[in-house]
Amino acid sequence: MLGRTRHAGRVELFSEIWRRASSVQPAPPPALAVLVAAAGFALVALPSFWPYTRMLVTITHEGSHAAAALLTGRRLHGIRLHSDTSGLTLSSGRPNGPGMILTLVAGYLGPALAGLAAVGLLLAGRGLALLWLVVLILGLMLLQIRNLHGFAVVIGCVAVLIAVSWYFSATAQSTLAYLLTWILLIAAPKPVVELIRQRRRGRERHSDADQLARLTRVPAPLWAAFFLVVNSAGLILGAGLLLPALIRLAHSAGGLVSG
Repeated sequence: MLGRTRHAGRVELFSEIWRRASSVQPAPPPALAVLVAAAGFALVALPSFWPYTRMLVTITHEGSHAAAALLTGRRLHGIRLHSDTSGLTLSSGRPNGPGMILTLVAGYLGPALAGLAAVGLLLAGRGLALLWLVVLILGLMLLQIRNLHGFAVVIGCVAVLIAVSWYFSATAQSTLAYLLTWILLIAAPKPVVELIRQRRRGRERHSDADQLARLTRVPAPLWAAFFLVVNSAGLILGAGLLLPALIRLAHSAGGLVSG
């Protein structure tokens, strides 16, 4: 009897999560949406915030490596997230070939592609679905975390997302979804710029770009330039899709007020 009750409770819980996640969420009010975009920019641009924001980018970077490794048939051995905001994803398989190349390429492109996917969900009014999707991805990623700091960071992110998704208002949920999206879009090019600067100073010779250079004979600076171009294009495209939607929302709100 107790087992049936627990099973029914789990079914009811997952049904409620699905009902909420599949519902349409309103975008934040126009003034708040502008503040969210500005906050996303500040969290990336200001040095005091960047170490924390960069960890979100690192999670996406390493998660993209892991997803690409699994999709190309490689065996995933674990993910580490370090306190200096660096990360490491270990996989095994052929040391060369398309699978290894795609696994390496996915890291730096991951944040921009994830940001664009998030834009699509936001434009469809699925801000809460975005938050629950991130919870699901982080939950799967948690199974592969192999160090205490990485475990604590991912658990912390999951706890915040679940709390907002379950207890906060629709406006707060939508605001967080927009903030995460802006952070991914705006931050995506920055680690590539840091990589380019480090390589010019001779400090970085083991990066994804350098490993790709050894596999493909395409020079590492060209790989870095490729990452920068794609991530910058992702930012331009994502902003180009979000900003007109916010402008239309503002005009609509203005029309309702004036009417």
